[in-house]
Amino acid sequence: MGTAKQRGTPREGATAPAVYEDPYEAAGYRPLWVEDPSPRRRLPDPVRTSAVRAVLLISVTLIQAVIAFLSTLADSWLAFPMVLSSVASTVVATWGVLDVWVTRQVWNQRHGVVSVPSSTARALRRERRRARREARAAERRQERIRRRGGTGQLSHP
Repeated sequence: MGTAKQRGTPREGATAPAVYEDPYEAAGYRPLWVEDPSPRRRLPDPVRTSAVRAVLLISVTLIQAVIAFLSTLADSWLAFPMVLSSVASTVVATWGVLDVWVTRQVWNQRHGVVSVPSSTARALRRERRRARREARAAERRQERIRRRGGTGQLSHP
């Protein structure tokens, strides 16, 4: 009889080799690593966008600095413009890193810290939701009283 990895069971006396579902497994292939789910949460979209922007700016700045250095060593006319653009690019890259930091702080302030179970922001949101729910229920009760013409009510609000 065949194993669970084989597609069919070989017949009595059949000499055909077993057919495997995975061609890599038939060749004795084993993956180098097995991916585990990441224990860290994903960055929020605005923070991730600014982080990608900052990485691109930093990489362009580093490339410009290398070109400026190499063109200086080669006594090329390109050295001076590349040094100037590297200085300007350093300022822009610094702005990009600060943008990541500020965006992350703003996002945390607006959405609360969700990684801590006893988060103050979460308790405040829960409290606000409860207050809104009670206000809607009170409004529905008042609307029902108005529709009935005020009957069953001892005093008017």
